[in-house]
Amino acid sequence: MRSGVVALAGALALSACVGGVEPPRTSAAPALPALPSRLPVRQPSAATPIPPVLVAANGSATTAMTAGLVAGPPVASLPIAGDTAARALAAFRISCPSVVRRADPTGLTRGADWRAACDAAADGAGDPRDFFARHFEAVQVGDGKAFATGYFIPEIAGSREYRDGYAPIYARPSDLVDVDLGLFSTDLKGKKIRGRVEGTNFVPYYDRTAIERDALRGKARILGYAADPVELFFLQVQGSGLVRLPDGEVLRIGYDSQNGRDYTGIGKLMRDRGLLQPGQASMQGIVAWLHANPEEGRAIMRENKSYVFFRLLDGPPLGAMGLPVSGGATVAADTRFVPLGAPVFLSMDRTDATGLWVAQDTGGAIKGTNRFDTFWGAGDEAQAIAGGMSARGTAFVLVPRGTLARLGVAQPRP
Repeated sequence: MRSGVVALAGALALSACVGGVEPPRTSAAPALPALPSRLPVRQPSAATPIPPVLVAANGSATTAMTAGLVAGPPVASLPIAGDTAARALAAFRISCPSVVRRADPTGLTRGADWRAACDAAADGAGDPRDFFARHFEAVQVGDGKAFATGYFIPEIAGSREYRDGYAPIYARPSDLVDVDLGLFSTDLKGKKIRGRVEGTNFVPYYDRTAIERDALRGKARILGYAADPVELFFLQVQGSGLVRLPDGEVLRIGYDSQNGRDYTGIGKLMRDRGLLQPGQASMQGIVAWLHANPEEGRAIMRENKSYVFFRLLDGPPLGAMGLPVSGGATVAADTRFVPLGAPVFLSMDRTDATGLWVAQDTGGAIKGTNRFDTFWGAGDEAQAIAGGMSARGTAFVLVPRGTLARLGVAQPRP
């Protein structure tokens, strides 16, 4: 899902991980180190969201401009806490070198629009809340009704060598092809697909079931092996993570590509089929059910045909902009409706999701006008918050001052 996030300093050299496609298989191996006990899902503190302006939702919208724009409240009037503003300012400062050059598919902004705010951020900016109030104005995209989940950097147990029951962690296959359809037709500009060549035909790439049945033999390098296929599945959902080896070393892996198949959230499938009891709908509850029902669980996971391929990482956490991301400040969004690098104020029905974020990432499941995925970093605390995150409320995208007038959007409501 997220295009890639990893934390923890230091790196494992490429030569230290498994070489080749099919490494030697071993039956005897030292026991894996026990990972820290997981904290329970964090129970939220309720909050009352700012109500959106009531407008009709455009279900066929493909960009922010076609979804419809409504001026939001003055930024100075938004209940932005000082700590969230400080984190957001630090994240925005990191995004500036990219945002002033990046083409914005939402139609909202131009690279030059961000220059004044980025120059001010580079100069120190002063009080973070005042910085955002001086340089930005809020806009509601579409009906403004936001839904936010959470993601984090998982840590799983693994090995460099194959062991019975372990699942391979694949690098990008050599026969996976990306196709920019806009090169073939202007009507398809911005649309891309992935697949493989079979004879003279271009066909969909192998789905999760085929890959788990060894379809990638001879086609993809194995970076290592995960002790628990369920944990590997959720590491793919998160987009990156840490693989702790028996000797205590860590493979740091991040998103490299995906097989081009549609993402299917298994949590909804399980809820619709009555498999989850009340209180089990969190990531932790889903994992517990999959462990308790391994055969049925494997079949359900395979209904998500999407499969993520990884690469080794040796730098800071990276998002879709190719820049570092920050726990408690970065949010993944749909770039058709939120400019990458833009601040976003989420006013939600729980306090931990409410605050100022910066759109620095994307995700396969993060699609829609006001769909967000909040990033919480690494560790048990991050997992406890992200695993149970499900928040609803109102979203306001912050754009450089003058944007609304240029776009012909009416002045902010009182």
